[in-house]
Amino acid sequence: MLKDAAGAKAVIIATGSEVALAVKAQEALAAEGIAVRVVSMPSTNTFDKQDAAYKESVLPKGLPRVAVEAGVSDFWRKYVGLDGAVIGWDHFGESAPADELFKEFGFTPENVAAVVKGVL
Repeated sequence: MLKDAAGAKAVIIATGSEVALAVKAQEALAAEGIAVRVVSMPSTNTFDKQDAAYKESVLPKGLPRVAVEAGVSDFWRKYVGLDGAVIGWDHFGESAPADELFKEFGFTPENVAAVVKGVL
C-alpha cells in the first residue's frame, strides 16, 4: 500500500508512472470528502504469492477498486473484479506527445477520480 486513507471507500491500484496519477486523483477525491486508498503494485507476481491475510489487508473485500494501467487493461480485471474498473490502453497506433495521448485516453487525475466515483 502506498497511501492509505481513514474510512477509505475505494482503492486505486497503479504501478510505475501511473502511481503519481493515482495519488493526484486521491488528493482530488479527498478534497471532495471521498477517502480513497492508493496501492502501488509494482509486482503482481510478488503480490499473488502473499498469504490471504496480507492480500486482504491491501485489497479489502467490499471496497470497489479501480486499476490504472497505461497498457492492456484485461490483466487487471483479476484485481478489480466485476464491479471495479480499469483505465487502460487497449489499442495501438496512436502517435502524439505523451501528454496529449494521456489526456485523450483518460489518464488524468480528473478522469481517474470520475471513474472512482462511478464504481462507488
